[in-house]
Amino acid sequence: MNGYAEKILHVDLARERAEEKPFPEEWRRTYIGGRGLGVRILMDMVDPGIDPLGPENVLVFATGPVAGSGFPMGSRYDVVTKSPLTGTMTSANSGGKFGTSMKRAGYDAIVIRGRAERPVYILLDSGHAEIRDASVLQGMTTDETTRALQEDVDDPGLSVACIGPAGERIVRFAGIINETSRAAGRGGVGAVMGSKNVKAVAARGSGRITVADRDRFLALKTALAEKIRENAISGGGLPRFGTAVLVKIINESYILPTRNFQSGHFPAAEKVSGELMTDTILTAKAGCQGCIIRCGREVVIEGREMAGPEYETIWAFGPDCGIDDLVAISEANVLANDLGLDTISTGATIACAMELSERGYIDEEIRFGDAEQMLDLVRRIGYREGIGDELAEGSFRFARRYGHPELSMSVKRQELPAYDPRGLQGHGLAYATSVRGGDHVYGYLVAPEVLGSPEKLDPYSNVGKAEWVKTFQDLTAFIDSSGSCLFTSFPLGAADYGATVSAVTGYRIDAGEVLRIGERIWNMQRIFNMRAGCTREDDTLPPRLLKEPLTEGAPKGRVWEREPLLDEYYSIRGWDREGRPTPERLSDLGIELEAPPLP
Repeated sequence: MNGYAEKILHVDLARERAEEKPFPEEWRRTYIGGRGLGVRILMDMVDPGIDPLGPENVLVFATGPVAGSGFPMGSRYDVVTKSPLTGTMTSANSGGKFGTSMKRAGYDAIVIRGRAERPVYILLDSGHAEIRDASVLQGMTTDETTRALQEDVDDPGLSVACIGPAGERIVRFAGIINETSRAAGRGGVGAVMGSKNVKAVAARGSGRITVADRDRFLALKTALAEKIRENAISGGGLPRFGTAVLVKIINESYILPTRNFQSGHFPAAEKVSGELMTDTILTAKAGCQGCIIRCGREVVIEGREMAGPEYETIWAFGPDCGIDDLVAISEANVLANDLGLDTISTGATIACAMELSERGYIDEEIRFGDAEQMLDLVRRIGYREGIGDELAEGSFRFARRYGHPELSMSVKRQELPAYDPRGLQGHGLAYATSVRGGDHVYGYLVAPEVLGSPEKLDPYSNVGKAEWVKTFQDLTAFIDSSGSCLFTSFPLGAADYGATVSAVTGYRIDAGEVLRIGERIWNMQRIFNMRAGCTREDDTLPPRLLKEPLTEGAPKGRVWEREPLLDEYYSIRGWDREGRPTPERLSDLGIELEAPPLP
């Protein structure tokens, strides 16, 4: 089938059995693949009330029809599961080449359930799947694991997605690392993988990925690649300085969260900027398979070559912790990747601990601005040593343990990323309503509110923001499901994605259907979360962002204004006042709910 391998691999760890099943065409048309497919599978297989770290949880690796097709920046995959950090349905998206390798090996998705009695890894090899012993891999970092598996099968091109010591020790925000530096980072998907005693999934194969309308596909590929290159963001700032181009831009807007969101401005931002990285430690640009932006960075520190930090990582280990040492931040990034940690949650949890210490709420002295201590805490979290064992539970549980949960800068217990919503009303709404908790990529309103893409919006106004948030959330759900990179959304729109997926699959998908499919996926995640216990009260931000105004720059005196934005958002989505999708809206989207009903 064009764009698809047409097979889903179901792995039963308790029985050590791997069974191929067809990818239902109805699901291809209504959920596309990737995140959408994972959401559909989880809704069918997982009771929302289960323990996310128990054997009843399911871990889904899924990619979309565009992945491996040759479309520019089409190499993404998603990991979907119930999060041990938030209790919501989460998806973590990653690039590199693993998504393409999985499909070339013969599978659109891998569904992992149960728990293995001993450490194992799953090898996908040209249409054959095998569960192998991984006891010798226990304790290895992600880099060591990747190299060991490539040596084991005598194939340096083997694509490996694995966990490190953090996943083995069930750190609640452990991620899954592929190609040693690409991360399915958020939501604790690595902890779920560790709870199942799975060390890695490795893939290789030479399966051919066909497209339905080759002439149309090639024409679109050329035209859309040109749009990507001509765009000021995807063809200018990102290739030149990487995602770290945002450091100075966000800081100059006075919305760069500093010292656990106590401020929106970091005076030493220049010292951790993408421009300084380019001028000092950068050695090369890097990109995922098929990437024409190449926003990844390769740097050298004391003669050692390593992957350079992304914007969110620079912020988390830098300004949020009051640190202006780019070398230390780069080292923390590599350490976090080796341990298999989500850099956003790791840095933000350390920043939370720094403020708790500063206020005298914990006995241990953890200081803002201490780079050496920050690095040590990253290691201690990954190995759950000393206070790292408590921090490994995430900032909300840590702060609540010491009586001050309000100092956790999180939504639905997941740490917020690098934009202060007090100066971004639309982005604040996207934070509050995100179905996977504190998050920026599920609805990146920074694009119009700061970067002016696709048009410039007043960041301080609420007018029209609910509609913008809904559109961005629905479009992103489709992009994740297609296998495309989110950065293509700077120059491309819903019609472009619909045309591309249509050319690949042969389905007829226009701009309206793109958003309808995305909305269907979003509502499915919302339903799961409400059945898991989420309510309207969870669609909010930390008290600081609601009550403590920013004190500098253009957004001085502002807080995030929850009302009436939230009511307007619910109304636009066709939900009731408590945020429950109405039967009429679900019927319009073709969603048929089985018992139990929504609470």
